Amino acid sequence: MPTRQQHPEILAMIEKTISMTEAIARIQNGQTIMVGGFGVPGTPFCLIDAILDSGVSGLTLIKNEANEDGIGVSKLIEAGRVKKLITSHLGLNQTVINIKNRREIEVEFYPQGILAEKIRAGGAGLLGIISDIGIDTLLADAKEKITVQGKTALIEPALRADVALIHAAAADRFGNLVYEKSARNFNPLMATAADIVIAEVEQLVECDALHPDDIHTPGAFTDYVVILERLTDEYGILDHHVR
Repeated sequence: MPTRQQHPEILAMIEKTISMTEAIARIQNGQTIMVGGFGVPGTPFCLIDAILDSGVSGLTLIKNEANEDGIGVSKLIEAGRVKKLITSHLGLNQTVINIKNRREIEVEFYPQGILAEKIRAGGAGLLGIISDIGIDTLLADAKEKITVQGKTALIEPALRADVALIHAAAADRFGNLVYEKSARNFNPLMATAADIVIAEVEQLVECDALHPDDIHTPGAFTDYVVILERLTDEYGILDHHVR
């Protein structure tokens, strides 16, 4: 990989770093947004806060949960910016449960593995997946069915988004990303399944600093990189470092 000193003209062409303001300008009312993370690890809290400040609304969010009350995507939901949430569970967020029970937001639930596989299928260019999960429950009533080798299965459409927001421990200027331990979770999948991928990163390194075997998301999937000037208190339990 070229260094800045060797080939400055090449680096100028592949430079993907932009400001937070420029990144959030790519997000529009009514879009579908994938948000990485599992609880605190891997959740792009700064990008979420910037969306809240921008006033964008009418969003459909795809996230495995709604974070806890008052942090992360819960802020967007509590502020009335989200019309629909596609998720796995809300058990840690009574505020969002109450909002759902008041029918102020539409919530679409999937088992966690099915949610992950629907996103993976979207990133792979598939139309959907076939599964027998929930085949004998009320959840199957509204789903399209198919017979495979004599067995009835459900067709689960793939999931894609207009924008994916992800958090990485480090990136180079081309957008190659490295995640820290369990903060990897949904981030690599979502980075393949959106038209625009915006990554907030804690550390920016030069293009020759990351060993190819250490890269979790290749830069070809990343459209924009936002370097975080600081981490908010919501990241407090994480201790990131790049080896």
